[in-house]
Amino acid sequence: MIVKVCGMRNAENIRQVEQTGADWMGFIDYERSPRYLAGIPDYLPESILKVGVFVQASLPRIQERIAAWRLDFVQLHGQETPALCRQLRQTGVKVIKAFSLRGPEDLQVTDDYLQDCDYFLFDTPCAGYGGSGKTFDWALLTHYQGSVPFLLSGGLNPNSLAALSTFHHPRWIGIDLNSGFEQAPGLKDVHALSSFISAFKHHTYNF
Repeated sequence: MIVKVCGMRNAENIRQVEQTGADWMGFIDYERSPRYLAGIPDYLPESILKVGVFVQASLPRIQERIAAWRLDFVQLHGQETPALCRQLRQTGVKVIKAFSLRGPEDLQVTDDYLQDCDYFLFDTPCAGYGGSGKTFDWALLTHYQGSVPFLLSGGLNPNSLAALSTFHHPRWIGIDLNSGFEQAPGLKDVHALSSFISAFKHHTYNF
């Protein structure tokens, strides 16, 4: 199972989180987010993959961040088109498209992206884009029959292990951790992350 830790900003915290067992680390380029990363941190992770998170950003802006942050993945949280996803993949990065789920009908739009994305991310609807800190009804994903693998996001915290242990889906390949493991916006609790990731990865062999 893949573990992504998102919303990183502080160089020392990035170094620490890199050692927690996480596989991917996310950096947010969206000015309305409290975890917005305006520039380039003094340290970028070297041993795990880097994900840039965008909302309605232009192709040139995303390409600029791909170069500056040395991104392996681009994660799109707005109303980005399949055509943009296709363009980005052609530059060599992998594409994660996020979808907020209220009901089974919200899964229908994923059909348009099946050929142009490497992963989907399913999270909770909120007034902005992501970061609600609330868990959506995972039972909705019984209606997802697409071929693209997905990550679970939205409201995951140190107490989520039991719920995750009961979730099953053939396309589920990981989780996205953010506000539920923070001491302040953008500052992760390294001890809580390390303990959770270790337990999650141990238990996923038995899920």
